[in-house]
Amino acid sequence: MKKWIIGIIVLGVVGWAIFDFASSDDAPENLSPSDSVGLDRGDKAPGFTIETLEGEEVKLADYQGQKVLLNFWATWCPPCRAEMPDMQKFYENDAGDDIAILGVNLISEEQSMTGVKDFLDEYEISFPILVDDASSVAYLYKAHSLPTSYLINKDGTIHDVAVGPLNYELMVQKFAEMD
Repeated sequence: MKKWIIGIIVLGVVGWAIFDFASSDDAPENLSPSDSVGLDRGDKAPGFTIETLEGEEVKLADYQGQKVLLNFWATWCPPCRAEMPDMQKFYENDAGDDIAILGVNLISEEQSMTGVKDFLDEYEISFPILVDDASSVAYLYKAHSLPTSYLINKDGTIHDVAVGPLNYELMVQKFAEMD
């Protein structure tokens, strides 16, 4: 009897996973057959829907027409801590209508949401923080090392990928190169 129950549970979980994957609407919209979705330079960045720290739902597609810095980070990551002041400086000095910074926190890797909020207060972070509660967006972007940043052009294509911390001067340089 125990084996039957375990089997039914496993089938249910597999069935739910297949249904969830098949019904996902996270794919980038309006792609022509020549557009390639991927993680290499020139590929269309994979689309996703995620919530901000405040609970607002956002999609990557919401930022079409802007240059985007998509940064994966966690509070326990020393290089993430090192780059946050420079990222905030860039946001304050250089971001605007055509530049967006999105910090994707891997909350499933954190000790608590309170710790994340304390970190953001400590560093006076004011750019949007997205909460990747199941690390699904990090998985989609293969952000296995933290920090990992994707620089995305206005047309939604990947300009560059940075594994490791970025400093202010490098952010200014990379965004100047972008379309």
